[in-house]
Amino acid sequence: MAVPAALIPPSSLVQPCPISTSSSASSASSSSCSATAASSSSPSATSASPSQTATQNLFRTDLISTNTSSIPLAGKPVYSTPSPVENTPQNNECRMVELRGAKVASFTVEGQELICLPQAFDLFLKHLVGGLHTVYTKLKRLEITPVVCNVEQVRILRGLGAIQPGVNRCKLICRKDFETLYNDCTNARLEHSFSAPKQIINSQVG
Repeated sequence: MAVPAALIPPSSLVQPCPISTSSSASSASSSSCSATAASSSSPSATSASPSQTATQNLFRTDLISTNTSSIPLAGKPVYSTPSPVENTPQNNECRMVELRGAKVASFTVEGQELICLPQAFDLFLKHLVGGLHTVYTKLKRLEITPVVCNVEQVRILRGLGAIQPGVNRCKLICRKDFETLYNDCTNARLEHSFSAPKQIINSQVG
């Protein structure tokens, strides 16, 4: 006769720990049971695989720098602006000097005479080029770096009328560099004058 399934006692998956009446035996058996359960439940917790150890050695967080302030942003060029002239009484002493038959304001910085570039532009270059921005473009092409005025020099030039009252920046240039700039502007003007009649003749012939 078949025995019903409900009457068959279920088999235990985990062997129960032996029950001991002594306290020392109970503590020893419970410790062994805990160790057995821990080792059987998580075998990967006691030791790491070689691939995991190699990955941890390759990626060391102590070698990664978090300081990104010195990294330049891509696509943004870095421009170096010259520092203004040192604000000293010797550098701020202004004199009116003669340049091509006209009087212009000048300062002597480190033994070199520097004239006011915007004033020289208004007197000699305004009729040759489109504007002061064209002059700065030519200076860059000629590899000429003008000197930046300090705050006191700008105030003095405004008081003399060398620059407009609302201007708060100004640049200086030596005589030699100004002559180079003047010749470049004059030659460009002459080339434009010679090319204009040729264009007119070509248009009439065509």
